[in-house]
Amino acid sequence: MKVLLVNTSERVGGAAIAANRLMEALRKQGVKAQMLVRDRQTQQMSVVSIPTSLLLPLKFLWERAVIFLNNGMRRSTLWAVDIANTGNDITQMPEFQHADVVHLHWVNQSFLSLASLERILRSGKRIVVTMHDMWYFTGICHYAGECAKYESECRECPLMSRHGIDFARRVFGRKQTMYAQQPITFVGCSQWMADMARRSALTRGHRVVSIPNAINTDVFQPQDMAEARRTLGLPQDMRLLLFGSQRITDERKGFALLAESCRILRREHPGLRLGIVVVGGASETVKNAVPYDVFPVSYVSKELDLARIYNAVDAYVTPSLQDNLPNTIVEALACGTPCVGFHVGGIPEMIDHQQNGYVARYRDVQDFAHGILYCLDPQRRQQLAEAARQKALATYSEEHVAQLYTAVYEAEPQH
Repeated sequence: MKVLLVNTSERVGGAAIAANRLMEALRKQGVKAQMLVRDRQTQQMSVVSIPTSLLLPLKFLWERAVIFLNNGMRRSTLWAVDIANTGNDITQMPEFQHADVVHLHWVNQSFLSLASLERILRSGKRIVVTMHDMWYFTGICHYAGECAKYESECRECPLMSRHGIDFARRVFGRKQTMYAQQPITFVGCSQWMADMARRSALTRGHRVVSIPNAINTDVFQPQDMAEARRTLGLPQDMRLLLFGSQRITDERKGFALLAESCRILRREHPGLRLGIVVVGGASETVKNAVPYDVFPVSYVSKELDLARIYNAVDAYVTPSLQDNLPNTIVEALACGTPCVGFHVGGIPEMIDHQQNGYVARYRDVQDFAHGILYCLDPQRRQQLAEAARQKALATYSEEHVAQLYTAVYEAEPQH
């Protein structure tokens, strides 16, 4: 069996990391898997990219320009939608033609257009779609928030201007026509995502399942905390929280709520010696918002280095207000690092409340602060760490996830 995994980027972004890890997991199980991308970051032999062209950046700019001119020229929602009005035809590439299964992941930002997707669906290949966000079963948005129009028909998207073209309705109708052409298996990285997809008019008559992202538990595994801190130059004499700061200004990431929780901890527990380890480029913003020492760590691309960071901290905090199945939580759990997050999206499926971390009530900063204290308690830290590691081994190991996907590839298509 030959499987082609298709994603916009090879290594940049959560979907890219998840797709790349799945490819490696499949290959270890004897599946002939390749990855086809627009943006290639390495020289990995199993990854191929579409031919380079001066048109690629122009296509990207054209899609963003059309969105910008039709969303009331709001930068705040510029990246919240994709209209797929331009893209690339991958069906003529030999990697596509030789594949038995075409496995689509995140293909937005002018990589694949609606016309591209239609050609793929008409190819007769077995099609599997992993939903890293909601775009495949909504009109144009990546996350619908409180909007439930996708359950019947997207129209007049609140993320777009009501005075321009109704792209939500147009794209929704186009997807509905395309999806009717052949059976598709839709995969949610979380049960939460799969459940929402089943409610969409776009997935009716198609198979929808839930399979988590895979991780190499031999790379992401527990290490000696003191040694990890020495290597990273982090203090040994305080409790450390890890926070990833990419797109910190995105309200959906919830940083303001984390900052408020930290202020509560400072006020109610003045003797707590706490530091915040920040991965990403927004450490100054974090320093100005939290009442604790902040230790910036440069973004690392090597997984062994990333695993060391997780092992250097007492807990990982993710205040996200809308998320699917974050790779960061999977990574932390595999390293035996307890996690704190809100009860939203796929997070409660990953963090078992008061077993391997703490699931705080949605948007409740007081409860989030309590969750941090819960995970920092030295009397329960080892028990939480062991449970976190066991959850990763049982649920997210490469072998387990690869077997689940192989069963999907081999199953008779349903319509």
